[in-house]
Amino acid sequence: MLPTNSIGIFDSGVGGLSVLQAVASLLPRERVCYVADAARCPYGPRPAGEVLEFSLGIVKFLLSKKCKLIVVACNTATAAAIDELRRAFPRVPFVGMEPAVKPAAEQSKTRSVGILATAGTLQGRLFSDAKERYAAGVKVHVAAGNGLVELVEQGREDSPEALALLRTCLQPMLDDSVDELVLGCTHYPFLKNSIEKIAQGRMAIVNPAPAVAAQARRLLEQRNLLSSEAGAHAFYEFFSSGSVSTLALMQKRHLPQLSERCSYEKL
Repeated sequence: MLPTNSIGIFDSGVGGLSVLQAVASLLPRERVCYVADAARCPYGPRPAGEVLEFSLGIVKFLLSKKCKLIVVACNTATAAAIDELRRAFPRVPFVGMEPAVKPAAEQSKTRSVGILATAGTLQGRLFSDAKERYAAGVKVHVAAGNGLVELVEQGREDSPEALALLRTCLQPMLDDSVDELVLGCTHYPFLKNSIEKIAQGRMAIVNPAPAVAAQARRLLEQRNLLSSEAGAHAFYEFFSSGSVSTLALMQKRHLPQLSERCSYEKL
């Protein structure tokens, strides 16, 4: 692996763009290869074994692109596959998504926190471990955001349908004094405007993407793999197993600052 090689990022769809946003901000010299498995999105309702199979295939593709580090920018894929990915590719540094229970529990003044995630994440070991380790003495409310991923994929994150689904998930939390809301799916940061309309300042939103980007930087530093090209400008390769035009549209909508340094290709 060379410092000039790309960082690999993958998700079931466009949700991982919220992680790419943090990575591009923190590591502006790094090339990135992003894979959206849009043809098989969403991952949340799928069996863990199926998500693992998908993840192994995508990692093999990213390694064929000589990626030096891989970010599993999907909470469901992290829950289903991160342990096996590390066993299968022991020389590859991986960064996964972990529900940010710890900072939410530490910051909560009401001692009541909420987790908005997919069913696959809520049923996974990582969430169970994080809850047991960091949420002692804290009331944890969970809600599976069924249908939210699909709305984000369709570019309808600010639609009345999204607002109605979110209200169903969040109103019980607000009624029970939840003041910290953990976004346990990388698609959900794109719902921030709708969440804030419902919360009206009563809940802080905890997005784990900046912490993921920071961990990626730490691992690259430890392995002397940070891009050191003075004045280097990153380039971003996007691949989709589904609609390339949809991925490009969402990238331009949410990360317009990258648009002049991007390429798009069907996976």
